[in-house]
Amino acid sequence: MADHAGALLASLSKANLLGPAGSAADIIPANFQPSTQLRISFGPEKPVSLGTFVRAGEAKPTPSVSFSALQDGGAGGGDDKTYLFMMIDPDAPTPAEPKFAYWRHYVVSGLRPGGDGEGRTLTEYLAPGPGEQSGPHRYLFLLFEEPAGGLGGLTKEDVGGEEFVQRRSFKAADFVARHGLKLAGVEWMTCAWDGYKHAE
Repeated sequence: MADHAGALLASLSKANLLGPAGSAADIIPANFQPSTQLRISFGPEKPVSLGTFVRAGEAKPTPSVSFSALQDGGAGGGDDKTYLFMMIDPDAPTPAEPKFAYWRHYVVSGLRPGGDGEGRTLTEYLAPGPGEQSGPHRYLFLLFEEPAGGLGGLTKEDVGGEEFVQRRSFKAADFVARHGLKLAGVEWMTCAWDGYKHAE
């Protein structure tokens, strides 16, 4: 699992998603050390890892989310520990002009290690929809340790509306700071419209 953490950090750095050079620097700090291994899959045929390329049609199902500890003190360190999962797009509407970053696709609170999709949905899943004129977008899957006692009082309105335009320009770092969340795990993918010519 330690090897996965090293590969993850290297891939995030290469994709400009880690540290001050990246557009996601405010959400994944340069000194980030994951305490969990986050596993994401769009059905059994499409697991996501380290920037997997996914076509929009493949990402229509709600992703399954599971995670486990990378080291002592990570996920599973206490039976009462809960986590919040977030999927966001730093490249909306296009990587060249990401004026709507972050686009909020999915938020689930109250997750526990070993669970698969069990939790309280605060933003219903909206599948990626990169435009035909856009190159592939990067999509971040973020897992945060919730403060002691969890976030049971958090409502959908506290996160933001679920209408299409209400999801854009989500201030992820402000949300994380306001609710005392601690980044525990990250995964990511790239996704383009179904007709995009992808160099394998």
